[in-house]
Amino acid sequence: MAIGCKRIACAALSGMLLYGCDTTPRFNEHFGTAVRANVAAQVLDPTASANTNPAAGMEGKAAVIAQERYENSFKEPEKPIRALVVGGVGSK
Repeated sequence: MAIGCKRIACAALSGMLLYGCDTTPRFNEHFGTAVRANVAAQVLDPTASANTNPAAGMEGKAAVIAQERYENSFKEPEKPIRALVVGGVGSK
């Protein structure tokens, strides 16, 4: 009797495992649609690359300083941040 139950259990388990390998045409049909929709939603102006006018709004000297500061941020090691420790119940 126990051998029959083991065979039934093995057959049921095999069936469940093989069912997991089934193709999913319903899902494959829409694969990547959400990602493409999210990327398209993040584009503010799709025709921005056609604009030949220079970007306005930042003075040249300030832009040079900001660019140098940005480039130097990769050369210098990051300064450690000191944690704020607040004493409370159970602290030593």
